[in-house]
Amino acid sequence: MAQRGWSEILCIATLLLCGGFATSFSTDPPLLQQQKDRVGTLPGQTFNVSFAHYAGYITVDENAERTLFYWFIEALEDPHSKPLLLWLNGGPGCSSIAYGQSEEIGPFHINPDGKTLHPNPYSWNRVANVIFLDTPVGVGFSYSIKGSDLLINGDNRTAEDNLGFLLKWFERFPQYKRNDFLIVGESYGGHYVPQLSQVIVKYNSASKENAINLKGFMVGNALTDDYHDQLGMFEFMWSSGLISDQTYKLLNQLCDFQSVEHPSHACDKIWDIAYKELGYIDPYSLYTPPCHGNVSQLSGLVRRKNRIGRLGLNAPYDPCTESHSTAYFNRPEVQTALHVDLDHKPATWETCSDVVNSNWKDSPITVLDIYHELIDVGLKIWVYSGNTDSVIPVTSTRYSINALKLPTASPWRAWYDDGEVGGWTQEYDGLTFVVVRGAGHEVPLHKPKLALTLFQNFLAGTSMPDLQLLSAS
Repeated sequence: MAQRGWSEILCIATLLLCGGFATSFSTDPPLLQQQKDRVGTLPGQTFNVSFAHYAGYITVDENAERTLFYWFIEALEDPHSKPLLLWLNGGPGCSSIAYGQSEEIGPFHINPDGKTLHPNPYSWNRVANVIFLDTPVGVGFSYSIKGSDLLINGDNRTAEDNLGFLLKWFERFPQYKRNDFLIVGESYGGHYVPQLSQVIVKYNSASKENAINLKGFMVGNALTDDYHDQLGMFEFMWSSGLISDQTYKLLNQLCDFQSVEHPSHACDKIWDIAYKELGYIDPYSLYTPPCHGNVSQLSGLVRRKNRIGRLGLNAPYDPCTESHSTAYFNRPEVQTALHVDLDHKPATWETCSDVVNSNWKDSPITVLDIYHELIDVGLKIWVYSGNTDSVIPVTSTRYSINALKLPTASPWRAWYDDGEVGGWTQEYDGLTFVVVRGAGHEVPLHKPKLALTLFQNFLAGTSMPDLQLLSAS
């Protein structure tokens, strides 16, 4: 039986005092909506869970009915004492429910049949409450009644809409208003996460009584700075033996590092050569097999270059998780269980929206200036990188961090998990950098146990474990 939530206990108590269902909810519509969003047993769920979870919509623009879809999963134990995490996937245009929940950090992962689920033993709701948000409109089940809204998405409006979502979400779930709040994201989330953090800080300074209790953020394999991201990508591809010396030289000569979004004809030509030299591999995870069932999808993801959101305990790596999500979330019974608005659902649910991606309106070439601003505010900031990703590789992230010119607080060293090297880390004044060994673009997908260890240390604000600490314990 699922654990009773705070609001459910309140509603039951009110029923006993007032003697009627209508009376219990009539004075508090947000709690009524919270209970309407409560999700029961999911289709294909053959295992019990001890936590509550909710799915539904928050309207962020009443005039356009611009509406974002969320899935909120309470912590496994004692949720009201645990921090609250917002998870954002990137793209722009990719679903946090497709990736973050269904193949990375969520408790419900989808089996290859696209119909049944299995529990994730390394779900991050073991230590935190997690909101998965499909943002902006046009992503997943998020929608606008104005079709033109899908053609004018961009970084600025996404940040403002995400803030609007949070303010209304806290009205619906007031019991979490005072919990420590953190934001984590990956890939193009490297823009979303610091930008949202920035607008929250500005909002808090103007509205102290209704402030969001933001404590920090973390990003992984994150788009950060166009110049350094491209420089590091070319260097990583060459040093990993993926492209020839000549192609590496021409990429550096012909591609404008300040205009990743609009490459020249000459740059496109040399990229065509680079793709051929790469061969049929998964550039997001160099040493795992690609999904052979969807060659065209992989090719499309690779060709987006930097503007990409995706691109059991000992279970083998499954390269086809996206296709499992597509099958599962297009099932009518699944949509009904998650309270999807059938009048506004997409004709076909997709993990990523090409319409959103190809019509993106504003994207700054760097967010490093935001890092400086938020470091000065004192937020806890962690950056991590799986070191087998060639799309936004560890070299790109290191170049970006070095550009911040932060003093070193603790030098480069290996960190350990169960006596084995889990990766490497360096701590700076205001920022912690962690490399996860053997992980690709989606670190929790490829190394779920290491990712949970990373998240636990981020929450605690403690250094990644070293061998001496393990030996002493």
